[in-house]
Amino acid sequence: MRAARTGRAARREQGHPMMPAPEESPEQPDDARWMREALRMAEAALEADEVPVGCVVVHQGRLVGRAHNQREMLRDPTAHAEMIAITQAAEALESWRLTGCTLYVTLEPCAMCAGAMVLARIDRLVYGAADPKAGAVASVFRLIDEPRLNHRVAVTSGVLAEACGAVLTRFFQGKRSAE
Repeated sequence: MRAARTGRAARREQGHPMMPAPEESPEQPDDARWMREALRMAEAALEADEVPVGCVVVHQGRLVGRAHNQREMLRDPTAHAEMIAITQAAEALESWRLTGCTLYVTLEPCAMCAGAMVLARIDRLVYGAADPKAGAVASVFRLIDEPRLNHRVAVTSGVLAEACGAVLTRFFQGKRSAE
C-alpha cells in the first residue's frame, strides 16, 4: 500500500494551484549593474571552490556590503553570501535596521537568508536564478512576504538569471566530472 502524499505533491495531484509567487517589484535601472557586481562575487566564490553565490547590499546608490559564500573556508554553515553582506551593511550603516537597502544576490535566498532579510528590515531583494530545491522566496517557501511576520521585502526576480545560473552550472559540472 502506497502512503498518501502530503503537502505540495498532494496539491499538485489534486489539481490545486501552487502558491502564487510573491508580488514582483518592477526592475530598476541599476539592477543589472548591481547584479553584475554580485556575479563578480560569485566568480570569486568559484575560484575559492565555494558554491558560487555572490551578494551585494546597496543603500542610496552606495555599496555597503558585498560577499560570496564562505562556508567551506570558514567551516561555518551560516557563512552564506547574504549573511556576510548583511553583517557588513549593518556595520557600515551602524544599525541593524537596513531600511532603504536593496540586496542583490545571484541565487534565490534560502530560509535562513530570507529570514535574516526580514529581520534586518531590508526594503528590496533582487535575485537572479531561482532555487527549486531550497529557495525561500518563491520556489519552496515564501518567507519574504509571510503575512504573519512584521516586515515584507519587495522582490524582483530573474535579473541576469541566465548568467547567474551558468556560474552555478559550471561549478556543479566541475564537481561531477572530478568524481
